[in-house]
Amino acid sequence: MKKNLTRFAFVLAVLAAVNLLSSFLFFRLDLTQEGRYTLSDATKNLLTGLDDDVHINVYLTGDLPPGFKRLETSIRETLDEFSAQAGSRLTYRFINPMEGVNNKTSVELQKSLIDKGLIPTNLQASEGGQRTEQLIFPGAILKYKNREVPILLLRGNRANSPEEQLNQSIEGVEYQLASAIRRLTIQSKKLLGVTVSYTDIEPLRLSDLLATLQEYYDIKLIDLQASRDLVGLDGLLVPKPDRPFAEADKYKIDQFVVNGGKALFFVDGLKIDSVGMDGTYAQPLSLNLDDLFFRWGIRLNRNIVKDLSSARIPLNVGNLGDKPNVQLLPWRFFPLINNFGDGSRNPIVQNLDAVYTRFTSTLDTVQAEGITKTPLLLTSQYTRLLNAPVLVHYNEARQQPDPRTYNSGVHAISYLLEGRFQSLYTNRILPGDPRAASFKARNQSSKVVICSDGDLLVNDVNYRTNTPYPLGYDRFSRNTFANKDFVVNAVDYLLDDNGVITARTKQITLRPLDKLRLKEERTQWQLVNLLGPLALVGLVGLVWQVARRRKYSR
Repeated sequence: MKKNLTRFAFVLAVLAAVNLLSSFLFFRLDLTQEGRYTLSDATKNLLTGLDDDVHINVYLTGDLPPGFKRLETSIRETLDEFSAQAGSRLTYRFINPMEGVNNKTSVELQKSLIDKGLIPTNLQASEGGQRTEQLIFPGAILKYKNREVPILLLRGNRANSPEEQLNQSIEGVEYQLASAIRRLTIQSKKLLGVTVSYTDIEPLRLSDLLATLQEYYDIKLIDLQASRDLVGLDGLLVPKPDRPFAEADKYKIDQFVVNGGKALFFVDGLKIDSVGMDGTYAQPLSLNLDDLFFRWGIRLNRNIVKDLSSARIPLNVGNLGDKPNVQLLPWRFFPLINNFGDGSRNPIVQNLDAVYTRFTSTLDTVQAEGITKTPLLLTSQYTRLLNAPVLVHYNEARQQPDPRTYNSGVHAISYLLEGRFQSLYTNRILPGDPRAASFKARNQSSKVVICSDGDLLVNDVNYRTNTPYPLGYDRFSRNTFANKDFVVNAVDYLLDDNGVITARTKQITLRPLDKLRLKEERTQWQLVNLLGPLALVGLVGLVWQVARRRKYSR
């Protein structure tokens, strides 16, 4: 009896010690192959540094199809990890906005979510020979102090299968949530300069992009000709220049990059000079940046890409009675970029949707010591290149293309450059030059993104209301492409020292069941799952009884 009491006291003491230690020590183990429950270091730093409460309302819950239930589970598990890192600073709640759909309160909630920018998705499915529809809100509202922000959690490339798109959404849950928290809680912002002295783009056509970037960065409009240098900037954005850069201004950009400044160039290889009834005339555009790009390892070609993967434009194909017959036809000079090549695992383009481009040229790489070049945006393999000058006929949209002539293969239109950049002006600055004292031939490591389509970051405008459309929105097809995501991701990759964007590199492998074997062996596996646990419990009980009989039969 005394021995049993001693054993009981020992077990009780161990349990008390474990509970006491657990209140001071905390750890979690992620045993999955791809580390799906492991947060990035940047996300952990963000959560542990919260200075006030963050509350998250998630509206993806309820009676959902299996794929969306998996997304809901992933969101819940990620928020559990967030809460474990942030402690009491982060709370969350799942709300079903469709519960009691005839209830006035529910209808008002749905309307308020739409007004806040949380767009619903209409699910369509066939069950038992009947077609069913279900409205869901695959997103969340984050609240911090007196601010709130909506986020969409159903993302990914729409060209993929629904299963792959859902998997991409699951991969992006951590980034979408962490990025929104960063957006709400950011204290000090990096300074991003935007050049305005070499472009004639009206401010309204850059407004959507700049408004989005202002949530993360301080924006400063830069007149290069009036600026002595670019000291003080963390990044420089060059949007769609349309005239040659002065040599003095090119020198400023060169030294900015050499000294560690990050830069993004969205430039055209051709200039669409005039518009006529038959089409537009495209001729070479000289920006006086060729030698600078060449030193960095990139050549901007004077050509135009025709791609069988393209957007559509409205054209009059004839008369229908006494009215014009306007139809949307493929316009192969507006490639839809949905190929990200070897750089597809780069956080800038991972799980990115298609990007809408207009009159784009190609980029080639040349030798550049110390520079790593990663292709970001690539055409499809069914392309045709036209060298400038060239007349771009509108009538071509009415013609059926011959696929045999689209044999130029895949071409890159955007590159990420990383490394220590060599100055273009090495051995060209004389000792007596006033710039010699501050000149650097090669200094700090930096990053540069070059894209050969200046229109990629330009939004359309509704001139009836004088309001901008969202960047990437095609008013003809009413689709929103990933132009803004691409530019914002690129800026984040270059400027975000905290590295929240690295959360986009998370990869979760799909492991689908073999549907053929599942159909043929369904009954067999159902019996195994039903009877297997019962047989195992019975076996353990039998062994236990045999052991007891041997022990007490002596």
